[in-house]
Amino acid sequence: MSARSTRTRPALARLVRLRRRLTALFAVTTAVCLVVLAFVASSIDGRSRADGLDKEIARRADGLARAVWMDNGTLHLEPLAEDTLAREPGALAVLSGSKASKVPAVRWSRPGPAQLPDAGRLDGLWRKVLEQQETVYATETSRDGRTLRWAASPVWDEDSIGAAVLAAADPGPGERDHETLVRWLALGGTGLVLAAALVGHLLSGRSMREALRALDQQEQFLAEAAHELRTPLATLRVTLEAGSATESARLVDRMGRLVGGLLTRARVEAGAQEVELTPLRLDQLVEQVVDEVGQVWPGADIAVTAESVVVEGDPDLLEQAVRNLVENALRHGGATPVEVRVHPGGVAVRDHGPGFEATSGTGGNGIGLAIVRWVADLHGGTVALAPAPGGGALAELRIGAPERER
Repeated sequence: MSARSTRTRPALARLVRLRRRLTALFAVTTAVCLVVLAFVASSIDGRSRADGLDKEIARRADGLARAVWMDNGTLHLEPLAEDTLAREPGALAVLSGSKASKVPAVRWSRPGPAQLPDAGRLDGLWRKVLEQQETVYATETSRDGRTLRWAASPVWDEDSIGAAVLAAADPGPGERDHETLVRWLALGGTGLVLAAALVGHLLSGRSMREALRALDQQEQFLAEAAHELRTPLATLRVTLEAGSATESARLVDRMGRLVGGLLTRARVEAGAQEVELTPLRLDQLVEQVVDEVGQVWPGADIAVTAESVVVEGDPDLLEQAVRNLVENALRHGGATPVEVRVHPGGVAVRDHGPGFEATSGTGGNGIGLAIVRWVADLHGGTVALAPAPGGGALAELRIGAPERER
């Protein structure tokens, strides 16, 4: 296992755990919401069906209670023969009695007494009508074993109740429909929870893709930084032992810039330092950088071709990026000339060295070019690396939205 994979494992494991937690949280939240909605929908449906059934049987019971009438204790049932309510499906009955009656008398029933509750339950319905003096409801088992929903409406004999009309309906079909709805809600809710878990997993994966990419870039950046810092340290030790003051000064200067670049990037990404984009002359900045590099690299052959170009940028960061490109060309190009060209699109640096294939074993593009890419991203630009025509390497820093000075 590589050192890089060892370093990334804890961070990657934390991201995986976070993704699982986000997926579980998304699924649990969806499940809770669906359970609440299913409960509310089931309750509303159950209550709606019960109310609808009660209204239906009350309509028949109240209508027939107004159709029949009493005269001095005599109950007249003749209107039942002509009333359409009496011919509708469902059990019907007419009870009569008094407060002193222990068991009311069944004066009329349809389709027959087998669908009526037993005597004790009929007496209970009669007592409720007498006590409440309005339509009452009860779910009772008939003598043939069926469960029916009953409504009992009073029939008045002047100022007292002398009879009651009973109407019944079977709640079974509505209850079965309600159970079917509950099953579909349960199945649909389960499917939605599974779908929510899948969507949460995909969304969390997509949201973490950028974090994983940033983690990978960070690991690559740190690996390149470690390589770039170890190389000048080793060389510095050799040059110090050999007594080469010029080379030692150059290496110390390079290490200082590398560390400065690392600190700048760390401060910007941590939010401790802001990138200030101001209008600046890119050609003048490049010429100044080349002059400073020439002082550190005595005898370096650097040719500058510059157009007057104004860009929006951070001068310190752009100076660092251009310096890295130029010094990278000097290091890998050997004693060959380095050509720097400033154009409206940015800065191009070319060397006449062995090119990328011959230098690929030096540890990658290095932290210098990694910092150049980072600076380009901050300025809405890119970095392009390509073999130069006729040999050598061409590196180009492109800065977003440049303006050529008029």
